[in-house]
Amino acid sequence: MKKYIVTGAGQGIGYQIAQQLMAEGHVVLVNDIDATLLKGTYVKAGDVSSLAFIQELVAYAETLPGDLAGCVCNAGVTTFGSFWDYSPESMKSLLDLNIQGTFFLIQAVAKSIRSSGKAGSIVVTSSVTGHQAHPDLAAYGMTKAALNQLVQNLVIDLSPVQIRINAVSPGATMTERTEKDANYLKEWSRLTPLGKPADVQDIAEAVCFFLSDKAKHITGQTLIVDGGWTSVSPPPQS
Repeated sequence: MKKYIVTGAGQGIGYQIAQQLMAEGHVVLVNDIDATLLKGTYVKAGDVSSLAFIQELVAYAETLPGDLAGCVCNAGVTTFGSFWDYSPESMKSLLDLNIQGTFFLIQAVAKSIRSSGKAGSIVVTSSVTGHQAHPDLAAYGMTKAALNQLVQNLVIDLSPVQIRINAVSPGATMTERTEKDANYLKEWSRLTPLGKPADVQDIAEAVCFFLSDKAKHITGQTLIVDGGWTSVSPPPQS
């Protein structure tokens, strides 16, 4: 039996990933910073930008049934803002979670898998903004581009111990957050070549493919799931 950690899994994409992994028969440790959102047999609320909490999270995962086979680094923060007015406080929150938290969660999970002597798979949630410019998302896009490079670079460190690492870059996706925007579905249906934004199942399917043995010879890759948007890249109207 395999087990996985999924962060940022209280709702939206992370929640769907966790649900799909559980439906496939895996043990899943579900994490979110908001304890009120957590659902599942095994849950642990906390902030994965905290290095101390990352250690607690992985230590708890190790006590659960099954072999720790990987994680989905889905927790992240999005901050919009003009380059000219962007604040140091916003930058710090981005770097602490999107970069530092992801890096050290991967490190902690990889060390645990390495000590078990078994193979593993790690997936990082990136974004199309790490591939393509988008208004008011310079800082956020920078962090996601950095994660794409991290995934490539860690092939060097993780492949010798049979741990694969890949990223999924969602484009416009219907989630609880985006559904609050009354124009989101109409606007992104207009902008997306396939005629509609993704749903959370579309992203979860890609993530679970990378975790599965169907992708056993794929590592260091970033898969864009955006209905073709980055091929043409029209920006939304403000």
